[in-house]
Amino acid sequence: MISGKTRLLALIGRPVSHSLSPAMHNASFAADGLDFVYVALDVEPEGVPAAVRGAAALGFRGFNVTMPHKRAMVPLMHELDESARVSGAVNTVVIEGPRLSGYNTDGPGLVMACKEAGVGLAGRRVLLLGAGGAAASIAVAFCDEGVGELCIVNRSVEHAGRLLEKLREAGKRTRMEVHPPDYLNEEITDSPVIVNATPLGMREDDPLPIPPELLDENSTMVDAVYRPGVETAVIRQARERGARVVTGERMLLFQGVLAQKLWTGRQPNVRAMAAALS
Repeated sequence: MISGKTRLLALIGRPVSHSLSPAMHNASFAADGLDFVYVALDVEPEGVPAAVRGAAALGFRGFNVTMPHKRAMVPLMHELDESARVSGAVNTVVIEGPRLSGYNTDGPGLVMACKEAGVGLAGRRVLLLGAGGAAASIAVAFCDEGVGELCIVNRSVEHAGRLLEKLREAGKRTRMEVHPPDYLNEEITDSPVIVNATPLGMREDDPLPIPPELLDENSTMVDAVYRPGVETAVIRQARERGARVVTGERMLLFQGVLAQKLWTGRQPNVRAMAAALS
């Protein structure tokens, strides 16, 4: 029952009609009897500052942020966690009175998804495809998990180099390299953890983000992309070739778990959230 005491949460982005986040969060609130409601709000880019001020004025507890507004959120925050600061992207906001705190739970959520799948990260070599906001959040979280080497592969080596510099400035001492996409055509034999943090896979006709020959029973394919109701092409290829997989849907689940915990201060009902996604 929605009442005058119900706490408000939202997703801000454009478009948002496809999002599974309202179903996921509201399922958890219903299962545990929490007096919260989560809605999706379609906001045009020029309306983002007003929308943020409005959420605070209306007493929202917080909100999630999706594309294309994650970067625009940064200067509107009073404080940022390390992941949001290094990535330059915010996906979760907590509102406490007039104060706005920005977080990026993508990377920590992906770490949780890897642990769920039995994928250990400590000491492993990671091929990180992409150098945008999601990739940066993942890089921070993976470095904190003690990966042995982080190899950032991106179309713009300069952009990847700037991410490496930000990681160094944040005190990350993991061994790191940057390479252009041609690097993936070389023979890679050390059974890496491969992370797709590019947009490739959002559409069925997208090319694969990595040559399928690099996927075998000794490698792990981790995809940050999710498509409601279907697996991405690279995940299907990885399964066919015997690789271990971590899907974008599980990253979506666990980044949401972390966001909800920030808003409510308690452990969310993960089972209800997962059921809503599936």
